[in-house]
Order: sequence, then structure tokens, then C-alpha cells
Amino acid sequence: MKVTDVELTISAVDPKQYPTTGYPEIGFLGRSNVGKSSLTNVLMNRKDFAHTSGQPGKTQTLNFYAINQELYFVDVPGYGYAKVSKQEREKWATMIETYLTQRKTLRGVINLIDGRHRPSDYDLQMRDWLDFYHIPVLYVATKVDKLPKSKIAQQKQLLRRELELEAEEPLVMFSAKTKVGQAEIEAWITQQIQSASQ
Repeated sequence: MKVTDVELTISAVDPKQYPTTGYPEIGFLGRSNVGKSSLTNVLMNRKDFAHTSGQPGKTQTLNFYAINQELYFVDVPGYGYAKVSKQEREKWATMIETYLTQRKTLRGVINLIDGRHRPSDYDLQMRDWLDFYHIPVLYVATKVDKLPKSKIAQQKQLLRRELELEAEEPLVMFSAKTKVGQAEIEAWITQQIQSASQ
């Protein structure tokens, strides 16, 4: 997947604002500060196009990035961020749920979890929710450069077990720093886009 052209089309909060080009879309989900923007930047081959922040809860809109004028990456607000009001969290939840369940051009989501730890309760809830709605998912464990190399395979097994992934459900170990896992993620995106267009 060679990315030559990237543009932030819109930061949307309402379906009326979603792009109408009909390009297929891949959503990026994950807890606040798990590394969604870092992954997006790696895939877009841009240093800091999607704004990364040390401050959780920074993404508060659905950010639609047009890739090569043929598909969108959609950066979704992080879930499970505690330091905003309950009302704000509910507003985000409604926005995310509306997008994930009603967007006809959505071809799948990449759900990021922190590869250094066990999945959180929020991660497990999101897994159940995506399962319930039969949304195609690629699980990506981030920040694996922080793990000793000897522990990566063991940690992958643990994550698969905790997330109760079936044998055919993919999980990729990824590092924005070393780019490990990038090729697998790109292959999955290409597969989702191509299978949808057949």
C-alpha cells in the first residue's frame, strides 16, 4: 500500500458531515493514548499528520483522512477516558456507535490495545460490542518495542487468550518506532478494501 496523497477531509461529529464520495473506510479504535495517531501516521507515511498527543482524550471528533483519493482512514475518539464528564463520554459513545453501526462504506476497524499489558475492561467491552455487530476487526497490539523480544510471542498468546480470539481472528504486534507489524496491517487493509469491491 503505497501512500502518495493524504488529506484531512473533515473532522465530523454528526453523520450529516460525513464525506459523500463513497470511498471505502477503515476505522481506527482504541483507548485514549493507545497510539492510534502514531499508527495512522506510520500507515500514511507522514511524520505528524495525525496529531499525536501525550494528553489522553485529545481526539474528540471523527477525523476522515483521504488516502490517495481512494479510501478514508477514520480516527475515532479514544474510549475509556475518565477525565471528561460523564455527559461528554456519553456524547462520544453515541457518536462512535452511530458511525460504526450505520456507516455503509465502513469496511472494517483496526482496534488498538496496549501490547504491554493485559486488555482492560474497556478493551474487552469493545471486543464484545464489535463481535455483536459483526464488524470485521483487526486487533493491533501497540508499543511492543517496549517489551523484551523474548516476551513478545508469550504476550501475543496472552492477549489472544484474554480477548478470546478465534484462530481466524488476526492480532498483529506493532511498534510505531520500529515499524514491526506495519506490512501485516497494510495487507489486512488492502484485503478489506478489495473484498468489499468484488
